[in-house]
Amino acid sequence: MARKLYRSRNDRKVAGVCGGIAEYFDLDPSLIRIGWVLFILFGGSGLLAYIIAAIIIPDSY
Repeated sequence: MARKLYRSRNDRKVAGVCGGIAEYFDLDPSLIRIGWVLFILFGGSGLLAYIIAAIIIPDSY
């Protein structure tokens, strides 16, 4: 069965993007969130990437 990337409904802080990515890769959501915050602080375009991901990634069922 093929896995699909969805935004999480159970592990949601803002839009569920980090929780969905963590479920997809079978990782701890806190690690994804820390990575995303670092991406926002050091990369500068992390916030834009999060907004785009929240729009593009469908919500889970």
